[in-house]
Amino acid sequence: MRIVLVTGGNGQLGKELQRALPVSDDLIYLFHDVDTLDICNPDLLDLFVRNFRPECIINCAAYTAVDKAEEEQDTAYRINAQAVRNLVEAAREYDMQLIHISTDFIFDGLSDRPYREDDLPNPLSVYGKSKLAGEKAMMEQKTGIIIRTSWLYSPFGNNFVRTMLHLGRQRNEVAVVNDQIGTPTRAKDLAAALIRIVGALRERKASAVADIFNYSNEGQCSWYEFAVEIMQAAGLSCRVIPIPSAEYLQQAQRPRFSVLDKTKIKERFGLTIPHWRPALNDCIEEIIKNT
Repeated sequence: MRIVLVTGGNGQLGKELQRALPVSDDLIYLFHDVDTLDICNPDLLDLFVRNFRPECIINCAAYTAVDKAEEEQDTAYRINAQAVRNLVEAAREYDMQLIHISTDFIFDGLSDRPYREDDLPNPLSVYGKSKLAGEKAMMEQKTGIIIRTSWLYSPFGNNFVRTMLHLGRQRNEVAVVNDQIGTPTRAKDLAAALIRIVGALRERKASAVADIFNYSNEGQCSWYEFAVEIMQAAGLSCRVIPIPSAEYLQQAQRPRFSVLDKTKIKERFGLTIPHWRPALNDCIEEIIKNT
């Protein structure tokens, strides 16, 4: 059996990958998280790879607490940068494919158009800087595919959709910033794209060498517009009040605009990407059904 190792298997993207797996006679996905495989430990990672010999690694593991990262810089860099270096070294030594999930937060938000893969990064936060350091570890060694995504959500874990649903049931109103523009991304859609990419790499029987792609759902909105859509889709009467970022105190600075251009990934892998609104409505329907 050929093996695909998924790190960060207990996160929202890892769980969506588990649900989206196709039936295959010659491919098995192994899902691991820090409690069963600490990728920050190069010796443990090397032992695992030598024993199981995966042909591909999808790295969904990440430190994603954006504000907390300002105080826990060492932890953020250990997970988002050093662990990626460990994966790069293992991929090169054992001739494996490596697909790494990155973020729109590597950009400063000053662009007047959707960001392309070759635009110059300039992160504003420790989180963004640590994720960019992970990207650089791959690009310097010319190893693996980087997939940048944005505003990820799912029925699992901590994310904006679940937070808004919780607040919407508890409060009459909630304030949300209206001057940060991006694109919500349903983890289920990204998981389907990842499985498509793994299949394409296997068919070509070629190494994935130092390439970057953007993936999010189609369209764009502010966090305020996103929150309004969440309340409406869930049938909640909670009022959403738009406020500027200056009135919402956060430790980490966010990009004002971080919409991603998906042209490259759609053309390279033949992807059709859903718009964020129907993707959100479908996810909320699932959450309500299972509540």
